[in-house]
Amino acid sequence: MFNDMPPFTRNLLWANVIVFLLQQFLGETAFFDLMLWPWGEVTDYVPNVGQVTVGFMPWQLVSYAFLHGGFAHLFFNMFGLLMFGSQVERVWGQQRMALFYFACIIGAGLTQLLVASLSVRNGGGFYPTVGASGGVYGVLLAYGLLFPNARVMLLFPPIPMKARTLVIIFGVMELFFGVTGTVQGVAHFAHLGGMLFGFLLIQYWRGKPPFSRRRRPPTLH
Repeated sequence: MFNDMPPFTRNLLWANVIVFLLQQFLGETAFFDLMLWPWGEVTDYVPNVGQVTVGFMPWQLVSYAFLHGGFAHLFFNMFGLLMFGSQVERVWGQQRMALFYFACIIGAGLTQLLVASLSVRNGGGFYPTVGASGGVYGVLLAYGLLFPNARVMLLFPPIPMKARTLVIIFGVMELFFGVTGTVQGVAHFAHLGGMLFGFLLIQYWRGKPPFSRRRRPPTLH
């Protein structure tokens, strides 16, 4: 199964699994500086560790995406990457897929950094963000644009639908949950940021609004 997978998607899966195993072995505190924190710094006492100072650093816009909050978090992100990322990479190739994925990750991170920092300024908690979901949501968007009429099956509930319908449903749900705050502990705006930045990059490649049509865009199928 892994041998038939495109190289970037396969390597990304292995990287996330290996980092997750390191998290279990070394403990969460060893990865504090790699999590995405809101703007600013906070010093607090951590049992068995002592005083720890955490805050935003630029590399966290990438490193946070290789950390996960538990096995279920890792599983669903990697399942989405396997299901949709493999197909997208087969169309785009390894280099374009890598560029797109990391653009979505960074875009999701910037969006979450803004939202979390504003929340802290308004009295919210100083909490980190981890997970590849922003990149996976961007890949889902790309899949929906490349294969709009492909039939996909949800895990829960197991309902078949067209890929473009799935993208719309997920986007609307994330926007609703993010605005209303009805589902806590999930970075909904990071998911939306990944989709937004992914969409803008695809539009740029295609030479479509809001970008110029004057240059000849590459073929994206």
